[in-house]
Amino acid sequence: MEQVFFKDWISIGHVIIATIIAFITLFFFLRISGKRTLAKLNAFDFVVTVALGSTLSYMMLAMVPLVEGALVLFLIIILQYIFARTARSSKKMERLINAVPSLIFYDGKFIEKTMAKEAITKAEIFSTIRNSGIDQIEEVKAIVMELNGQITVVRKSNGNGNSSLDDIMS
Repeated sequence: MEQVFFKDWISIGHVIIATIIAFITLFFFLRISGKRTLAKLNAFDFVVTVALGSTLSYMMLAMVPLVEGALVLFLIIILQYIFARTARSSKKMERLINAVPSLIFYDGKFIEKTMAKEAITKAEIFSTIRNSGIDQIEEVKAIVMELNGQITVVRKSNGNGNSSLDDIMS
C-alpha cells in the first residue's frame, strides 16, 4: 500500500526526466506540424489532440519508453498532415474528414430540420445573435453552424459580389 504515494527516488527521477523530454518532444513536433494542429477543433482535430495528450501522459508517467512515445507522437502528426492534405485535394475526403457547415437560419426563417440535426435551440441562436452585437433579427442574413461547432452570424449586405455563403448554398 505504501507504493500508492511513493515508490522510490529512481522512479521520481525517471518521471521528471521523461516529462521534460516528452514535453519538449511534443512541443517540437507541434511547432513543425503547423497551425492546423492547434486551430479550433473539429471532430478530426479533437481526435488528434486527445491522441497526442494521451501519448504524452503515457510518456511522462514512463508507461512507454520515450523513443516509442516520440514515434507515436510523430506518427499521429504525420497522419494528421496526410489527412489534411488529402482533404485539401479531394472534396469527398474533405466532407468525410471535416464535415460541412450547416445553415440553421436564413432570410428570417429558422431551418428546423437542421436545428434538430445539430441539436441547437432557438435560444442558443438568439444568444449568438446578441453576442454578435445585433439587436434586430432582420439585420441577419444567415446563421451557420461551422465545421468546429462554432455558430457564425452573417449580416445582410448590399454587395453584389461573391458571398461567404456560396459554399453552403450550392
